[in-house]
Amino acid sequence: MATNILETIDLNHLGELLQQARKKCGMTQADAASVIDAVRTTIVAIEKGERRLKPTELIKLARAYGKTVSDFVQPRPVIEPFEVQFRSAIYDRSEAEQGQIDPSISRLEELCQHYLQLEKIVDAPLPRNYPQEYDVANMPIEAAAESIAIAERQRLGLGDGPIPLLRDLLEQGVGLRIFYLKMSKYSGIYSYNELLGGCIAINANHPEERRRWSLAHEYLHFLAHRRKPVVDFDGQYQRKPESERLADTFPGYFLMPTSGLLARFNDMYRTHGKFTPTNLFTLAHYYGVSIEALVNRLESLKLLPSGTWDRLRDRGLKVRQVQKELGLQGTSQRTDMTPIHYQHLAIEALDRGLITEGRFATFLGVDRLEARQIAESLREESVGTIEDSTQLDLLQV
Repeated sequence: MATNILETIDLNHLGELLQQARKKCGMTQADAASVIDAVRTTIVAIEKGERRLKPTELIKLARAYGKTVSDFVQPRPVIEPFEVQFRSAIYDRSEAEQGQIDPSISRLEELCQHYLQLEKIVDAPLPRNYPQEYDVANMPIEAAAESIAIAERQRLGLGDGPIPLLRDLLEQGVGLRIFYLKMSKYSGIYSYNELLGGCIAINANHPEERRRWSLAHEYLHFLAHRRKPVVDFDGQYQRKPESERLADTFPGYFLMPTSGLLARFNDMYRTHGKFTPTNLFTLAHYYGVSIEALVNRLESLKLLPSGTWDRLRDRGLKVRQVQKELGLQGTSQRTDMTPIHYQHLAIEALDRGLITEGRFATFLGVDRLEARQIAESLREESVGTIEDSTQLDLLQV
C-alpha cells in the first residue's frame, strides 16, 4: 500500500516552507485560509507544524503561492532565507527601493535552490574550484586589486590575454551559480552560504560589456568578502566603503592585465606611430570592455593623458555608431537567465523521467511551449557534443 508522504514529512519544516512561500507572494494567513476553506487559526497551526495538511489542501496552497507540490515535499537542505541575509545590505534603503530589490533577491534564492534540487535529483553536484578567501587587510586598494587579479589568472590558467567567456569560466571553472535577471537600478547581487556556495545575479538589461564588468565586480566580493551579501545599486554611495572601492578596481586588472595590455598597446603604437581612435575601439573590443573602462585603465598606466574620457564624452562620442562603422560586433555571450550547467541538469532529469515537463518549465522559468523548444535545443547540443567526442576518440585510435 502506498504511503502518503504527508504522513511522514517533518511538519515543522513543511510549515516553515509554506510560511516563506505565502509571505513571498504577499498573502496573509487569512488569505491562505480562504484558499482551503478554513479559518485563519488553521493556517497558523499548519505553519507552526501543529496541524497535518491534507493532500488536497497542499495542492490548493501550492497553486495559490505559485509553486508546485514538489517544492514543499521533496527533500532539500534548510537554508537561511536570503531576505534575512540581505537585511544589513539594504537596511538603509527607502521602502520604494526595497520594493524594487526584494523580488530579485527572492528570485535569485529560488533559482539557487532549484539548482541545488537539480543536483540532488540527477546526483551531479556542481564542482567547486574555490580559492581560499583573500586577505586584503591593510593593503592599498590598487595593489590588492592587482595582486588578487594576477593570482586568480594564474590559478585559472588564463595567462595575460582576454577572457572571452567570462560567465562560462566562473560558472564551470570556479563553480559559482550565476543568473541573469532583469533588474532596474542595480547591477548585481552577491550572496554566499556553505550549502549553495557563491550565488550571483547580474542585470540582464545592461549591455554585455557592463555585465562582464559587474560579474568581475561581484567575483571580487566572492574572493575577498565571501560571507558578506551585497546589492550593488547604481550610484549608491556618496563615499564608497573600502570593500566597494576594491570591487570597483579589480575588474580593470582582471579583465585587462597590465602585461598583456602594455604589449598590445605598444604593438599598435609602433605600427601606426601613434595610438589612434580606431586602435582604442579595437582594443576595447578585444578585451570585451567598454571604451570608458579601457580609457580609464590606459590613463591609470599613463598611456593616455588624464581626462581623455571626459573630453571624448564632451565631444558627443557615439560609441555604438563608431563600433558599427568599424564592423566591431558586440561581444558574443550567452544571455540565458540560467547557467548552461543548470540547463543540462534539467534536461537530463527530464529525459531520465525524474521530473515532469511542467517541472522542467518551472526550473527554466518559461511556459511549456518554450520549455519544449529549449529541450529540443539542449538535446541537439548534447548530440553534437557526443558526436564531437566520438570523432576525437576515432582520431586517437
